Amino acid sequence: MGDPRGFLKVRTRRELAERPIEERIKDWFDVHAESGLQPWTREQAARCMDCGTPFCMTGCPLGNVIPEFNDLVRQGKWEDAYNRLSQTNNFPEVTGRICPALCEQACVLGIHQPPTMIKNDECTIIDQAWDLDYVKPLPPQRLTDQTVAVVGSGPAGLAAAQQLTRAGHTVVVYEKDDAIGGLMRYGIPNFKLEKGLIDRRVEQMEAEGTRFRTNVEIGKDISWDELRDRYDAVVVAIGSRVPRDMKIPGRELDGIHFALDFLPDATRRVFGVKPVNDITAKGKHVVVIGGGDTGSDCLGTSIRQGAKDVTVLQIMPKEPETRPANQPWPTFARTYQKTTSMAEGGTYLYSTDSVNFVGSEEEQSKVTIENSATAEGFVADEHGHVTGLKIVNVAPGENGPFTRQPGTERVIPADLVLISVGFLHPDTTTLLDQLPVELDKRGNIARNDNFATSQDGVFVCGDAGRGQSLVVWAIAEGRSCAAAVDEYLSSEQTSELPAPIKASDRPMMLPR
Repeated sequence: MGDPRGFLKVRTRRELAERPIEERIKDWFDVHAESGLQPWTREQAARCMDCGTPFCMTGCPLGNVIPEFNDLVRQGKWEDAYNRLSQTNNFPEVTGRICPALCEQACVLGIHQPPTMIKNDECTIIDQAWDLDYVKPLPPQRLTDQTVAVVGSGPAGLAAAQQLTRAGHTVVVYEKDDAIGGLMRYGIPNFKLEKGLIDRRVEQMEAEGTRFRTNVEIGKDISWDELRDRYDAVVVAIGSRVPRDMKIPGRELDGIHFALDFLPDATRRVFGVKPVNDITAKGKHVVVIGGGDTGSDCLGTSIRQGAKDVTVLQIMPKEPETRPANQPWPTFARTYQKTTSMAEGGTYLYSTDSVNFVGSEEEQSKVTIENSATAEGFVADEHGHVTGLKIVNVAPGENGPFTRQPGTERVIPADLVLISVGFLHPDTTTLLDQLPVELDKRGNIARNDNFATSQDGVFVCGDAGRGQSLVVWAIAEGRSCAAAVDEYLSSEQTSELPAPIKASDRPMMLPR
């Protein structure tokens, strides 16, 4: 803590400037107009109080030593800051852009001031490290004779692969898509996470010795049991991709899709890759069911594709602007956060539930169309395509948290409906047939505290084991799983990796 009065001298928190809306919605580049390195960056880092008990570190699943790298940013010691940060985080360029910053929620300064800009400091450190050529491949000093297959190239799989490669094992990463990155590649729009950030990490990992195999689906191109026979250990990091569906009347109509059938094609088109589902929002009334991060991504993507209008439905009420009394510091507080996509347009309807999809003139005539001025061109389709969605207001009541309010039913126009209400569990169909593993009661792959499944030598990490979660948790689990695999493969030798954080060691202050 170079300046013990830093947080008293600088009380205002700065945010990165964004490009004008009318400019950025015409392309797919990063929405920000400036990088993290600004004249005020070091001044902002000086606001860190270097607390005796740094709650920011307990809020971070990776255990980043935040006060240390904040002070190194304050001093402009970029190489030292990078070395400190990279000891705990494999991909800070990702967490620094798309992580919800649990650390900032736990920042002690946040009790009475806006919290320290931890997320921006993290992003700035790694961007500077790349620009100044501090990021180098770290190949192992020696190779073991052990081999590991990692199935899935999302943040959990890549973190596990990089750690195991650096420990000296021969690691092969299998990805069913045509490019490495998992949902970071095709699930997150380019305007939030530019794909060049992934490409340069893959190049680094290849230089370290990690091998990548794309367009290979385990269970079809190679059976799971065959994969287990080929390798000394297998890490399952396939994510949680079985979407939660909506069982309401009219679900069978055309034009109703899951968000992850829509978003990947948008990114594929940006990079000249042939779409898989070929869904586009151009010229359509788009309704997104689900107001989380994925719903926000659908909004920004639809606007860029030229949607007529976009409506986002959220069954929960709008979050409060400030921390609620029942969510005291340092717990994670669910407060209103306006995303960059929300600032670009669209309409959010809170406390709203979906009743049924509309696809015929007969059904349409039963209720009035809300916002008739925006319903131009809203013509019922009698050939099986969705034309609208009947919705209703909900409120807390005696019969449950979402009691429908009589007299509030109406239909909004919808040529394209995107369901974005979360995921149930990983797709384990072929895994259970070919290499049966136990599942937990939620359908995730069951594991013990060392990330081991019921099959010897088969481990699981990330969303496939813990359920749908955050990128920072995926990286943390990938690192810990790698340590557990290394211990399994090298039980009679000194482990090259730190002891794994047990899968059960999850801070109670953080949401699952």
